[in-house]
Amino acid sequence: MVEWCLPQDIDLEGVEFKSMASGSHKIQSDFIYFRKGPFFGLACFANMPVESELERGARMKSVGILSPSYTLLYRYMHFLENQVRHQLETPGHYSHLAAFYEDKKGVLCASPGSGGSLPPVYWLPSIHRYMYPEMKITHPAGCMSQFIKFFGEQILILWKFALLRKRILIFSPPPVGVVCYRVYCCCCLANVSLPGIGGTVPESKPFFYVNVADIQSLEVEVSYVACTTEKIFEEKRELYDVYVDNQNVKTHHDHLQPLLKINGADREKYRRLNEQRQMLLYSQEVEDDYNPCEEDLFVLFFLEQNNRIFQTLLEVSASQDKTLTAEHARGMGLDPQGDRSFLMDLLEAYGIDVMLVIDNPCCP
Repeated sequence: MVEWCLPQDIDLEGVEFKSMASGSHKIQSDFIYFRKGPFFGLACFANMPVESELERGARMKSVGILSPSYTLLYRYMHFLENQVRHQLETPGHYSHLAAFYEDKKGVLCASPGSGGSLPPVYWLPSIHRYMYPEMKITHPAGCMSQFIKFFGEQILILWKFALLRKRILIFSPPPVGVVCYRVYCCCCLANVSLPGIGGTVPESKPFFYVNVADIQSLEVEVSYVACTTEKIFEEKRELYDVYVDNQNVKTHHDHLQPLLKINGADREKYRRLNEQRQMLLYSQEVEDDYNPCEEDLFVLFFLEQNNRIFQTLLEVSASQDKTLTAEHARGMGLDPQGDRSFLMDLLEAYGIDVMLVIDNPCCP
């Protein structure tokens, strides 16, 4: 139940299930990102043993905030962690929360139209630590490196599905905080900064944590990235295109099966990404003052890769014969055979008019 909130006239139906992930009773603490209508939320959860029969030996609470944009929420994580501990130890004292609301209610309201999803980026600056500040939901040590370490080469599979704007659902038992970061990292794979690209496809939307109460709203979504702790979702295939169970990425759609195979071009991209990460680590050791961070490198790596693909596709579509060859595919960093299915899906999703002749034996 929701025991206290400000303002009191806001619709919080179902928020108690979003701010306390299913299965949380098994863990001591967690944090959770979620969506509630037009708002994004961050809640910190804690579980404290108590000698009380009424509370069945445990007191569990979450303290959370809602904002039109998720990009400011991480700043208040520390405050929420302290407050949930305070609420467990001295229940019923809300003065700190009320003061916080009065102080921050203007700050947390983003300007109309700024939204909470990753904004389109129409510029490509040199890499630096202040790049994309509006896209950072938090700064945990090694958020991106953990993502790469966890999925390995499979991040290239997730990249293709994210670029195709598929509905991606990540399952994991609690704690769910780190899984919310995986949702965020998945969305970072799909950025394109070329004007005119993406007008025909839905934006890459992070839904963060979802549960059975969200089934109705997910039914109408054509594209999202979300995570859940509820295994029942696996059976509800109409709700997702791609299901990620720990490191196992799978899809029930026959036409998407070829995208699950890692090909030579994927391995080469993964090798280049790791090479750039090693160079970054080396530069951080030898230069003390100014350094780009790994998150910038990760975002820029996929942004440049995506731009290269779409730049080539746009050039071919503007040419006289509109013919996309194996040479074009290799120039885009793709495998002419292994990525043929991905390319066809990409052309269809983004409405790009070119003719694929990779399989045509009469062409070089």
